[in-house]
Amino acid sequence: MRVAVISDIHANLPALEATAEAIGRESPDEIWCLGDLVGYGAQPNECCAWARANARECLVGNHDLGVLGTLELDDFAGDAAVAARWTRTVLAADAHAYLSALGPSGLAHGVGLYHGSPRDPVWEYVLSWEAARDAIHDSGTEVTLVGHSHIPLAIPDGDQAAGGHAPGGTEIDLAGGRWLLNPGSVGQPRDGDRDAAWLLLDLGARTADFRRTAYDVAGAQEAIHATGLPDALAERLAHGV
Repeated sequence: MRVAVISDIHANLPALEATAEAIGRESPDEIWCLGDLVGYGAQPNECCAWARANARECLVGNHDLGVLGTLELDDFAGDAAVAARWTRTVLAADAHAYLSALGPSGLAHGVGLYHGSPRDPVWEYVLSWEAARDAIHDSGTEVTLVGHSHIPLAIPDGDQAAGGHAPGGTEIDLAGGRWLLNPGSVGQPRDGDRDAAWLLLDLGARTADFRRTAYDVAGAQEAIHATGLPDALAERLAHGV
């Protein structure tokens, strides 16, 4: 079983399309998405439609819930709240229905899936070894997948000195231990690399390959500018922050 794992698309259609093309060349058995299809970017309906058609498993993220009105936008930073309010005005009924049917956590083929963490699937950021250790133990699965932070990570249980940031090209042997993995963000990477991040997970061979895919950043920026969303949301895409 080979799975392409994506997360945090954030309505960035050029990034999603480029990632989908790269995933297609690998011919995985399934695609899993760890949430935040919308927010920040300019094309939420198209991203929701793609996920509905292609993702075997899909979670809802905090930005999705903010757009749906499940979370108060007072909990979001300034530009994030502005983008969520704008997204509410353009989100199509079918996209709204799709997001409303999703949960923030799941289990697929023995793998724990969480947008944030097992302890708090919506809001908790797993960025430290201690948080990863707790998430692995709370999940109770050999492999725990999280999104939300936009940082690709590979952290093993039991070895504080091992693992951490997983840049593109990182290959992890998952045999003989329990791991927390974060594929990073397709639509808004925040690790200093502007290329879309995703993960190819082979459950049979027990390997994880972290991938990066270049996309039309200028096109994504132009789409954001055309909506009147804050310029900062476009500018950050060029720097991966």
